Amino acid sequence: MASSPPSKRMRKNSSKEDDTSGLSSPSPEKMAPVLVFAHGAGAPSSSDWMVRWKDMLGKALNAVEVVTFDYPYISGGKRRTPPKAEKLVEFHSDIVKKALAKHPGHPLILVGKSMGSRVSCMVACGEEIGASSVVCLGYPLKGMNGTIRDETLLQLKIPTMFVQGSKDGLCPLEKLEAVRKKMKSLNELHVMEGGDHSFKIGKKHLSSEGTTQEEAEDRAVQAIASFVFKVLRSR
Repeated sequence: MASSPPSKRMRKNSSKEDDTSGLSSPSPEKMAPVLVFAHGAGAPSSSDWMVRWKDMLGKALNAVEVVTFDYPYISGGKRRTPPKAEKLVEFHSDIVKKALAKHPGHPLILVGKSMGSRVSCMVACGEEIGASSVVCLGYPLKGMNGTIRDETLLQLKIPTMFVQGSKDGLCPLEKLEAVRKKMKSLNELHVMEGGDHSFKIGKKHLSSEGTTQEEAEDRAVQAIASFVFKVLRSR
């Protein structure tokens, strides 16, 4: 699939990136990562969005497995109000430990959509997990009351990749940029221009940019792959 050059905004917000052009996927079998991919607050792992991104990430990262799951509040067709993110950490950690036991020796990549990315970061802060990196797809930096929820991000010690829509009201890019500068860990940002919280881009914007939704998503996935492969090579 053809890719157009990254936007000016993406270059500006990726100032901490190293040159990853020309990187190919790791060849040793043991370099194949296991991904644990957590869903957002409103839709389970079986949603079309989750299924599509699971497939894209698994292929791009040559994953030995992409593990998805449903948090208890939404499993089995339930539609209860999600609890506070902190209350999901123990369940999420157990899923991660089972994945690691199934694939010993393979690097662990934590991935999450929205709320799932926030919980993934909380899990990553646990010393017993040993994740290689965490990938946040639409991190919900801004809380319901408008507060900036940066505590967990500032505690992270592992490389962190953000993918954000430029029109995501839950994560104003200028607020995220300020947090990124304060983070201890290596971090990078890929901006999907015109994208909302789920990266959906309006038709007018796509037409004006001469691109498609699929091409924009492919560029985001390739940015994630470049970041992850760079991290794995530095282990």
